[in-house]
Amino acid sequence: MLETETISLPLRPPTRPSEPIGLLAGWGRFPIVFAQAAREQGFSVHCLGIEGMASPELGEVCDHFSTAPLARLGKAIRYFRRRNITSAVMAGKVEKRVLFDPFRLFRLLPDWRTLHMWFRYCRENKKDDTLLLAVIREFARDGIHFESALTFCPELLVKHGFLTSRQPTATQWKDILFGWEIAKDMGRLDIGQTIVVNDTAVIAVEAIEGTDECIRRAGMLCRRGGMSVIKVAKPDQDMRFDVPTIGLQTIQTMRESGARVLAIESGMTILLDEAEVVALADKLGICIVSIKSDEMRLRIAS
Repeated sequence: MLETETISLPLRPPTRPSEPIGLLAGWGRFPIVFAQAAREQGFSVHCLGIEGMASPELGEVCDHFSTAPLARLGKAIRYFRRRNITSAVMAGKVEKRVLFDPFRLFRLLPDWRTLHMWFRYCRENKKDDTLLLAVIREFARDGIHFESALTFCPELLVKHGFLTSRQPTATQWKDILFGWEIAKDMGRLDIGQTIVVNDTAVIAVEAIEGTDECIRRAGMLCRRGGMSVIKVAKPDQDMRFDVPTIGLQTIQTMRESGARVLAIESGMTILLDEAEVVALADKLGICIVSIKSDEMRLRIAS
């Protein structure tokens, strides 16, 4: 039986009233939730959203909001420097598929800071960690340092145990145990953080398309449904970026695709709108279980 506990991180108190914090925002609700949490703690939030990805709602919850195209790193750096930002966070998904569009250089029109970052740090590979660490290094050249957004809203890290009234069956536990180690290996290789399993067979693996598309693809490949979705952190997860995140959209996609179980890593996964997510999952008969990685290693070894 899994025991329930609360996961928490130490809060970073404001060093002065209305201390400016930079927010580099991608797609989804996480940037909005972060901005609300930081402002409640007395911080002034200045958000630079990625054009076409960041929600316009950020303009309502931040002290200042502007946007810039994905490949205009110089504009983002100037935006933060003009506002005396020395500490910043990343939040939200960044859509990477645009990097592989035909004529991407003409579509993206990268500025010289983006080109400098690309050729200095990204020539060996284009993995998520490589790209995001390159962004962090380029900002650091101008004295802007990134930290984890979860420092400001640690309550978003999912607690340990069964979140829903429904629990995995013996067969579903077998799929979770089978898939967990594989998902960890996928994370170690920086391929993706999610796999979908049915009857101890991997149906789909997340790559560049993201979690929702991975689940949808699994639904097309396994039309009988009943799949288990396993989403984990990378073995050496950098909590400044790319932290596994689930929310209402995850549950809705699972319903559409016929998935019945969501297994996530406790203390390493962001759960947005928890009450609404759990209520929807219970209504749809979907099980959500949050498991410690150490616990899974013992289960796998036994």
